[in-house]
Amino acid sequence: MLLAIDVGNTQTHLGAFDGERLAEHWRFQTRSGATGDELAERIAGMLALSGVTLADLDAVCASSVVPPLGAQYEQLTERYLEDAATFLAVEPGVKTGMPIRIDNPLEVGADRLVNSVAAYDRIGGACVVVDFGTGINFDAV
Repeated sequence: MLLAIDVGNTQTHLGAFDGERLAEHWRFQTRSGATGDELAERIAGMLALSGVTLADLDAVCASSVVPPLGAQYEQLTERYLEDAATFLAVEPGVKTGMPIRIDNPLEVGADRLVNSVAAYDRIGGACVVVDFGTGINFDAV
């Protein structure tokens, strides 16, 4: 099972995927000072509501616009998930196969990158992505 994490300035969204199927999803308030241990406790509680444990997770993929939290999610993966668990941080410079046509592609936020890749995959072609988060973003894909 894959745990996908989108850490925004205001809220963190979690999705547990069983293959291609979104099995469950949750959200909670983002707290930039949270430790990996605190995050593990919160996530384990949410997973338990659906009868899932941290040991059921094979991989964690996290995108974060809150820099200190990216490392904390990596820490929780290393400490609390089985040895086979994989962690992927979506951050500037990660190769997605999607060209980023702006002057400095490293300035694209992880949230905007994953939104664009997901929208293109879902729609199968050109589209406009609108993200109504803490700020409103429009991306032409």
